[in-house]
Amino acid sequence: MEALPVPDAQATQVLAPLPGAPEVPATPVAASAAPASPFAPATSAWTSAATSGAAATPAPAAPARTSVTSAFTPVGVSAPAGAEPPADDSPLAGLSGDKAPSRLPKVALWAGIGVVVLAGLYTGAQWFYSDKVPPETTVAGVEVGGLDRTSAVSALEKGLGGRAKEPITLQAGEATTTLDPAAAGLAFDAQATADELTSFSMSPVQLWKQLFGGEEELPVTTVDKTKLAAQVAEVEASLNVEPVDGSVVFTDGQPTATPALDGAEVVADEATTIIESSWLTAAQPLDLPTDPIAPAITQAETDAALAQATTLVSAPVTVEVGGQRAELSPDVLAEAAAFNAADGSLQLTLDGATLLEAVVDGTDDLLNAAADAKFVFVNGAPVIEGGAPGTTIDPAALSAAVATAGTGTERTATVELVESDPAQSVAALEALGVKEKVSEFSTPLTNDAQRTENLRVGASKVNGTLVLPGETFSLTETLSPITKAGGYFSAGIVQDGKHVDGIGGGLSQMATTTYNAGFFAGLDDVEHRQHSYWFSRYPAGREATIFVGSIDMKFKNDTPYGVLMQSWVGGGELHVAIWSTKYYEVQTSEGEKRNVVQPTTVTHSGADCVPQPKGNPGFTITTPRKVLLDGKVVKDEKNTWTYKPDNQVVCAP
Repeated sequence: MEALPVPDAQATQVLAPLPGAPEVPATPVAASAAPASPFAPATSAWTSAATSGAAATPAPAAPARTSVTSAFTPVGVSAPAGAEPPADDSPLAGLSGDKAPSRLPKVALWAGIGVVVLAGLYTGAQWFYSDKVPPETTVAGVEVGGLDRTSAVSALEKGLGGRAKEPITLQAGEATTTLDPAAAGLAFDAQATADELTSFSMSPVQLWKQLFGGEEELPVTTVDKTKLAAQVAEVEASLNVEPVDGSVVFTDGQPTATPALDGAEVVADEATTIIESSWLTAAQPLDLPTDPIAPAITQAETDAALAQATTLVSAPVTVEVGGQRAELSPDVLAEAAAFNAADGSLQLTLDGATLLEAVVDGTDDLLNAAADAKFVFVNGAPVIEGGAPGTTIDPAALSAAVATAGTGTERTATVELVESDPAQSVAALEALGVKEKVSEFSTPLTNDAQRTENLRVGASKVNGTLVLPGETFSLTETLSPITKAGGYFSAGIVQDGKHVDGIGGGLSQMATTTYNAGFFAGLDDVEHRQHSYWFSRYPAGREATIFVGSIDMKFKNDTPYGVLMQSWVGGGELHVAIWSTKYYEVQTSEGEKRNVVQPTTVTHSGADCVPQPKGNPGFTITTPRKVLLDGKVVKDEKNTWTYKPDNQVVCAP
């Protein structure tokens, strides 16, 4: 095969003339002596001879192309003949014509290859370090630098696991408290913390830390918002400081003041943020922000009250009343004075009763006491006595006058005597409707003189007792004190099933007689209890006993009228009557004795044995009562009681 001709490396490329362009004689261009560039194209579109395979023949010279630099040469100016063309330093100097190939794609290609290589190296470096914590890294003071993920988790759990469970100390001002992290929903996540420190990242910051060392990092924590809010509310209650109101009091006759102090209230939202963000990392106690709370009584109000108190006790105050003068000493004024908080200030008040007592003590027979109206029995019927008004000083007027004088320059207070009404007026008693005897009951006396005397004393205390509508009558309260000092003697009683002597013996007959008077008046039976043994002087089942401190006889006045008790001893009997206005109608009948048990003889031994004769048999009985109002039954009662047989007791030697 015929060898193709090899293009001359020194051959000059020429361009075919543009269509229509005038022919210009070809001008030979010297071949460059420089070796061909390895990046130059092997062939050119304009080397016709080389590509056609024909013998190299001179081709018509192409028109000379204007260089980039010559394009800027002024028109009409030409280079000197024989002069070398100036060196072209333009960035475009590598171009030999409008369609000459550019070197930029090749540069871009190699630059892209470099970027890919560098990116691969960068990514590889990041991947290489992704399972290790950057050196010199700490988390809340725990050193984890250089550790792999598993080791970092272990180190974090060891260093922070225990701390994360310890109580958190909180402080607000001077107050401190603790918070249980678990109760507040706060927890430390060692695994998540290690994951963040060792996870793959393309961040250059992460690579920088791996190469040049890490820093202090925050631990990953979790929080239950609901639990934390509840615990913060409790923290507020323990850390909030109530303000202290200023106050003024008198000590040993001299005024002293308690300073007013601001309180403090924890700012809940900010406290929650601080606890949530720094409970595991910050030094404790955590300082929580507070808002001040002003006291209701400020220091200015306290100072004003203290000045007023000092003036009050600086000298005596003279009271003029009823033509007499009484001097109230500073000690009396201090005893009566008080400063009470009202409407944001301390207001001076004086106790009228204390001042009145001091005025009465400092004068002679200044006041006349009012005589209360009361019921007395005249010829066996109730009448009203007393009820006259007296004189007194209005305590409120006295307090106001003394306060004005004591805090001013004129230290004399003038007040007037006023009429005082009795506590119980005649009109009030008349309105009670005590006008007729509505019930009466009597029981026979025994031949025991001391027992009878006890009944006289008891009857005198019951006589004249007034029970207002809605009130409850108590026999033991009326008879008290049941002691020798109260006028009572020792007589027979039943105690613990035994017949013995005791102070006030016989007063159970007072209970039985009074109970029956209330029973037939239709009054409410509040409390009563029968004897253990039946005594034939009392109606079976309809009797009562008392024992101070444990057994009482009570009834309630459930009528709209007053109930006046009348009691006396006469004709060998104890009498109790009730005066009022007839209100109820009572129906009753004698109950039937059933389950009768005859008494027997029993023998007891011991030093406390008390012989006693045989008494009445035991039995069960039911006592009925119907109470009618305007013909209609309003109370239908049945009271059942069982008596013990009253056995004869013989004491063994």
